[in-house]
Amino acid sequence: MDISQLEVFLAVAREGGFSRAADKLYRTQSAVSQAIRKLEDEIGEPLFDRSSRDGLVTDAGRVLQEYAEQLLNVRENAREALAELRELQKGKLVIGANEFTALYLLRVLAEFGRLHPAIRIMVQRSLGSQIPDDVLRHNCEFGVLTYDPEDPELSSVIVYSDELILVVPPQHPLAQETRVSIRQLGAESFVAHIVSSPYREKVLQAFKKHKTPLHMGVELPTLQAIKRFVAMGNGVAFLPEISVEDEIARGELVRIPVQELSVHRKLRLIYRRHAALSHAGRAFLKVAESVAHSTGGRYRFDRER
Repeated sequence: MDISQLEVFLAVAREGGFSRAADKLYRTQSAVSQAIRKLEDEIGEPLFDRSSRDGLVTDAGRVLQEYAEQLLNVRENAREALAELRELQKGKLVIGANEFTALYLLRVLAEFGRLHPAIRIMVQRSLGSQIPDDVLRHNCEFGVLTYDPEDPELSSVIVYSDELILVVPPQHPLAQETRVSIRQLGAESFVAHIVSSPYREKVLQAFKKHKTPLHMGVELPTLQAIKRFVAMGNGVAFLPEISVEDEIARGELVRIPVQELSVHRKLRLIYRRHAALSHAGRAFLKVAESVAHSTGGRYRFDRER
């Protein structure tokens, strides 16, 4: 049996006769009768008492009517749900990010939530090295990375340009300097992130090149912990600029340029190249592009592939 047969059956049952059902469906009575007969043949049971002029349903007809109404209600619910998705009245958006790259998302998600408050957003934390696989395996629709995964199955958009900067507490002797050299930092105690990264290696190599020791006295698990620890007067740190903008603006930390060190990195938004994005996903890309154009500065929207 198919949906169209069930629609004809329900029309006859509700209208109480073949002729009235035919009028309701804008079909001939013979076409309605033929559809019901074919349905009865498939089921192996009569559905209507044809000796009754009112088209009374049989016991088998009453059972089928209950299930047919449920099926058609489910179909209508599905249509409504799909319409809500198209109109961004419901849905879920999953994005993979790590502690640092999630910071880029804050401004974009705030704007997305303002425009599409009915969409549920979930940012799942993952190691940067695992995010491309998470996207390809459909664990998330988007990922935010600090490197180019160079995978032909992934599309990539550069969305932010960040810089690794030196920050010190305001009471630190170097806080009054407009610029320092790496050799001036040889006696400092650095607070580092416990997870190593390519950018940490660049800093290590720069210190090694200038024959300057890099003392990492404390390693902490989060950027938030590092910021607070340094602001309390416990050493200095190299941190992503995006992670300390507010603290610098409030005067809790001071940024000092290091003349021999310039570490820039691009944040990328990735997604499956040949997969159709969800309605929420397409809306998210539009918001990310809009934020880049309206905010400017380090926010970008440059498609790589």
